Amino acid sequence: MSIYEILILSLALALDALIVSFSYGTVILEKRFKNALFLTSSFGFFQFLMPILGWKFTDFIYSYIEKYSKWIVFVVFIVLSIKFLKEAFSNSGKKQVACISPTCMFSLAIATSIDAFGAGVSIKLLNISIILPSIIIGLVTFILSFVGFYVAVTLKSISEKNISIVGAILLFYLAVKSVI
Repeated sequence: MSIYEILILSLALALDALIVSFSYGTVILEKRFKNALFLTSSFGFFQFLMPILGWKFTDFIYSYIEKYSKWIVFVVFIVLSIKFLKEAFSNSGKKQVACISPTCMFSLAIATSIDAFGAGVSIKLLNISIILPSIIIGLVTFILSFVGFYVAVTLKSISEKNISIVGAILLFYLAVKSVI
């Protein structure tokens, strides 16, 4: 996996956190820097941690699945891509009230980094060290989330649907690349 591919993966994984940060940026108008830093640091840390956990978890089962590894990577990325498309076209339309407590941040950080756990499994199956990808994933998430929080007020016209579609396309690209 090249740096370019790690960056594509990082961008795709960061989109959930970007969407949440963007949403929070539209409604949190007090203590913006402090709240932005708390929110985006939480996202960045868990996006860094979850691939490591997925990578480590794979050690337990790797010998059983090694010969199928590239197809498992393919399926993981396809499933994530479909998840992004499903979210893009869902009609939920529910707006949640912004909660900035540590419990909310922990919950949001876990929820937005579940996909990163699966990416860690895929990285292990590709026989790649996890440290550099995990650092890049965490940093890209932090940076995109922070920027998203601050530009939210001026860019309210970008739909979450379009952001999710871009994520799906990026993950689909990585799925196809894993079996070629």
